[in-house]
Amino acid sequence: MKDLIVADFSQLAQGPWATQMLGDMGAEIIKIEPLKGDWMRHFSYGNLYPKGESISFVSFNRNKKSIALNLKDSADHEIARNIIRKADILVENFRPGVMERLGLGYEAMKELNPGLIYCSSSGYGSSGPYTKRPGQDLLAQAVSGTASLNGKKNDIPMVTAVGQADLLTSLFLVQSILAAIYAREKSGKGQKIETNLLSSIIGFHIQEITAFLYQKERPERSERGIPNPWLGAPYGLYPTKDGYLAIGMNSVRKLADLVGLDKYKSPEYESNNIMSDRDEIRKDFETVFVTRTTKEWLDDLLKEDIWCSQVNTLEEMVCDPQVLHNHMIMSYEHPTIGNIGTTGFPVEFSDTPQSIYRPAPLLNEHREEIIVTFCGEINHNETKIKTK
Repeated sequence: MKDLIVADFSQLAQGPWATQMLGDMGAEIIKIEPLKGDWMRHFSYGNLYPKGESISFVSFNRNKKSIALNLKDSADHEIARNIIRKADILVENFRPGVMERLGLGYEAMKELNPGLIYCSSSGYGSSGPYTKRPGQDLLAQAVSGTASLNGKKNDIPMVTAVGQADLLTSLFLVQSILAAIYAREKSGKGQKIETNLLSSIIGFHIQEITAFLYQKERPERSERGIPNPWLGAPYGLYPTKDGYLAIGMNSVRKLADLVGLDKYKSPEYESNNIMSDRDEIRKDFETVFVTRTTKEWLDDLLKEDIWCSQVNTLEEMVCDPQVLHNHMIMSYEHPTIGNIGTTGFPVEFSDTPQSIYRPAPLLNEHREEIIVTFCGEINHNETKIKTK
């Protein structure tokens, strides 16, 4: 994506991770921040702020340049328009209507730049009864109904630890942007793309929702923690002598034979997804798996082609030989923090490899460079950030 320019007005997670992926693929990302910076500069997982920098911000904003603008100020507003005029892609995730009130909405910007691919992301969509509600990952997971699929039978609904709605929306954004670039190559015209957290997480649960629409009855969650209410025994995570063992969709009969459970050796247990008595079956397997170490079970079960794996902690994952082989743990030098570890690139390109060529930017770090590139000569008096 070298030579493509992205005007990135987005904050928090779903917009910034999408633009970071575009930056990883070579696009020039101009991060346009409010004077106080992206909201994520002032929030961080675990309240982790090494050298004053937010771990969360650093996670989602490598390979970008930063300029801080007051979009209600006429001079800064014109700087933003100049950036958009030369951009290929614009990404924003304000609440619906904010960009229009700022004079930077799609209808105005497509007149300024007919080839612009204009991407808007919101919590619930740009129209409808929830447009004035705040949109955030937890809220989207809650409204989507998918939290009712997680946890045990009598648990309260459970959302995922990872910001699932945010990051799924990022992936859908990148996918759609790439498609729109291809369409522009044929038509010469840009277009508007809209995504939202709620639609993204519902779309992600296509199999679960399709099954519900057919059955017309909510699936019952397992009493003993089988992690998907639509699946039966022996699927799930089991304690071992020194950790946990993941057991996928395997024949109950075959697995029982290998671990010495005579109770399930009859043909009726050949299935890999027994819903009736699944909690009793799971309880029986639990009593066996806890007697040996995870490695001992893997050594025996993998050679019999049982779908199984270890359950890594984060400490174990970052040293896992397959993770290291895939180069999924990397590090780079940040001007304030120093060396910082992060994740690598999930996709490999044979001819145009991705790289981390720029750390997450300091607030307004690239102001002069951006103004010279997009607006011509710089006037230090006119472009100085206004502060209280």
